[in-house]
Amino acid sequence: MTRLSVNINKIATLRNSRGGNNPDLIQVAKDCEAFGAQGITVHPRPDERHIRYDDVYALKEIVTAEFNIEGNCDEEKFMDLVLAVKPHQVTLVPDARGQLTSNHGWNTIENKRYLTDVVKAFQDEGIRVSLFVDPLPEMVEAAAATGTDRVELYTEAYASHYHQGIELAAAPYIQAAEMAQKVGLGLNAGHDLDLNNLQYFARNIPGLQEVSIGHALVCDALYYGLENTIQMYLQRLSNIPTGNEEIPVKGEV
Repeated sequence: MTRLSVNINKIATLRNSRGGNNPDLIQVAKDCEAFGAQGITVHPRPDERHIRYDDVYALKEIVTAEFNIEGNCDEEKFMDLVLAVKPHQVTLVPDARGQLTSNHGWNTIENKRYLTDVVKAFQDEGIRVSLFVDPLPEMVEAAAATGTDRVELYTEAYASHYHQGIELAAAPYIQAAEMAQKVGLGLNAGHDLDLNNLQYFARNIPGLQEVSIGHALVCDALYYGLENTIQMYLQRLSNIPTGNEEIPVKGEV
């Protein structure tokens, strides 16, 4: 079964919009684990507009599932944070400063030397490393040359084209996943995966170990409740046929 890591950035965004501590980020992380999530993901950015650096230290104290920190290793503060916290996994994403959300993967060919050094720095501290990449076999193959443990496939293109043709949307990801298996890399995926498109992806992408989902899951929780929503996502990942790939229209449940 592919593991579900819940990205709680949007919980922090909601909290920060009014100040104070409502919703309580730490309690939400505990609840996600209690409701079945096998991991917690955060993506701190330099402006701390959602997850704050202090949040990461606090989460380290209470997360019992896999703890995954995403971010741009070009930021010295991010490097220091990850090396101090020592999460189970760090996912390196080539975000520009001020970028709204991640929108592309690493060019692992052009950045091979740089990434090799960064990957080693984290692995030397016992941290598993995943590189965020586009679904291109050549980028996956070059990622392996950096020494990384895994790649995370950027799934926005799959989500955008899912309703226009499922097989065509998934095809590049299948090819990228097959390359990951060929070169001995673990495989994660994330970005815009949701209750509609997740099950097909999980069933058809070979070797998929983990998905990181935040925005869609938190939006769904507004309608279905957090515990029920996590169970719905876990069901999609279980590869057990549900008889209906689509979820009901919100408001009709």
